[in-house]
Amino acid sequence: MVFKVRAHRLIFFLLKSLRAQLVFCLAVWAVTMASAPLEARTGPVLLLDLKGPISVGARQHFNEVLEQARAADAQLVIVRLDTPGGLVTVTRDIITEVLASPIPIVVYVAPNGARAASAGTYLTYAAHIAAMAPGTHLGAATPIPLGAPPPLQPRAPGQPADKDAKQSPGTATQQKVLNDAVAYLRTLSQLRKRNAEWAEKAVIDAATLTAKEAKQENVIDIVADDIEHLLKQIDNTQVLTSDGEHILQTSGLSVRYIEASWKSQIISVITDPNVAFILLMIGIYGILFEFWSPGLGGPGIIGAISLMIALMGLSALPISYAGASLIILGIAFLVAEAFAPGFGILGLGGIIAFVAGALFLFDPAGADFDFSLAWPVIVGATLTTLLLFAGALAMVLQARQRAVVTGSEQLLGMTGEVVEWAECEGRVRVHGEAWAARSKVALKAGDSVSVTGRDGLTLIVELTT
Repeated sequence: MVFKVRAHRLIFFLLKSLRAQLVFCLAVWAVTMASAPLEARTGPVLLLDLKGPISVGARQHFNEVLEQARAADAQLVIVRLDTPGGLVTVTRDIITEVLASPIPIVVYVAPNGARAASAGTYLTYAAHIAAMAPGTHLGAATPIPLGAPPPLQPRAPGQPADKDAKQSPGTATQQKVLNDAVAYLRTLSQLRKRNAEWAEKAVIDAATLTAKEAKQENVIDIVADDIEHLLKQIDNTQVLTSDGEHILQTSGLSVRYIEASWKSQIISVITDPNVAFILLMIGIYGILFEFWSPGLGGPGIIGAISLMIALMGLSALPISYAGASLIILGIAFLVAEAFAPGFGILGLGGIIAFVAGALFLFDPAGADFDFSLAWPVIVGATLTTLLLFAGALAMVLQARQRAVVTGSEQLLGMTGEVVEWAECEGRVRVHGEAWAARSKVALKAGDSVSVTGRDGLTLIVELTT
């Protein structure tokens, strides 16, 4: 009995020791796998250009290249950047994709003379590797606030706030926007171990740096003359991505350039503020012409298609509903002026509302660069609208002065022939129809008469000389 108890205890002890050793081995394996660098990828290097404002089309192009990179197990994605800024929401979406990407992403501000302003600064800070070509610069990441509040006097980092200072509502709004931008850029700098102090200066003071200065300030990692020089410098570099660490082996690799797809190009075009506004005007004009001249078909079809495309583009842009309402109100006033001509008050008010709506159609708070309609587009659209509705007004006035050609009134002034007559009454044929008629003089069959009036179904005629 004692032997059996000891045997059970021994077996229990051995099983417990084996389980402890197994747990220990699994823990050591997990730590080793987590800390050990992943093998270098063997796929290609993909290159794309983001040139101009960071728009919805740029995001579409970036996402498509990222999908191709994952499918090809690409070793690296290089974003050649030259931008004055971009839409805030689009920039944040791209940065989110960069942070979640298992493939290392290099943001390379190039070629010579390029810039990474505003949104470009955020993208550069978010990249796994940040590089610039000589003769380029980055910075000026101050967000553009809505409206024109009083100038903000930000306090220096670490300086205590003045408890007695009172801020106006506009200044408080600016402070919130600036604080959010500073916190976002500092978060990216801490994640990538780059200069967080200068990041704050870029937002608050709109500071800028050249490529050489950015390298000295630890804002970027590399200054490279071209893509080949860039690949040589980052060879054997260890990069931490969302799925762990990677060792880049890029020396001598060929680069595959990925052009924007037709879909990305179309999205870039229709989300341009000027193009979207022109399409909106074509859509409105086409539908109005279809209402004025039912049955044409062409203006209505073109207008409906243009309006749908314009609304699709405008849905991706920061629209001011006040500006859109002013445009609609201006067009309504011009239509009313065309159908109810007076002293031009409605037309003048329509032009003023239209121009004001075009000026304030887009919300500048949704972008960090000059985001508005070009003056030539505003002037051209205003003159076109004015000429179109002036032409419509002229046609309405001309139609009102034109002689009536339908109904019973068209008989007045027409000539006919007496069919039969007795004393002052008889029958005449006018416009192929026989009518009862009377006259102040005696007539005979075959006489030519003209219609001077009408009394019910009886025409009043007189002898044509």
